[in-house]
Amino acid sequence: MSLINEYRATEEAIKELQERLKNLSQDDKLKKELEFEGKLRTLMGEYQKSLRDIIAILDPEAKNAKAGRPAAKATGTKRARKVKQYKNPNTGEVIETKGGNHKTLKEWKAKWGGDTVESWATLLG
Repeated sequence: MSLINEYRATEEAIKELQERLKNLSQDDKLKKELEFEGKLRTLMGEYQKSLRDIIAILDPEAKNAKAGRPAAKATGTKRARKVKQYKNPNTGEVIETKGGNHKTLKEWKAKWGGDTVESWATLLG
C-alpha cells in the first residue's frame, strides 16, 4: 500500500472513530456508567479499598472457585478451532482462518489494531 493510501485510510479510520466517540458520549447509558464508576472509585478511595477487596466482599466464593478449579482433562482430544472470516471494510479483502497466526491478519492488526480487526470477524463454524 502506498503511503498516500495509508494516509487516507488512517484519516478515514480517525473520522469513523471520532463519529463513534461522539455517539457514545451522547449515550445516556454511558453517562450513567461513568457516573457510577466515578462514585464507586471515590467511595473505594474514601474507605481505602481495592477492587479485589470489593470483589471479596460481594462474592466471597470467587476466590475459592478460582483456586479450586479442576485442571483440564489429561485424556481426550483438543477442541477443534472454529473458522473465522475477516472482511476488511477498507479494502474489501476477505480472510478465513482458524488461528491468529495468519500473515495478512497480523498486518491488519498492526495497522488498524486488534480490537478493530476482531470486530470485522464472523464465525463460520
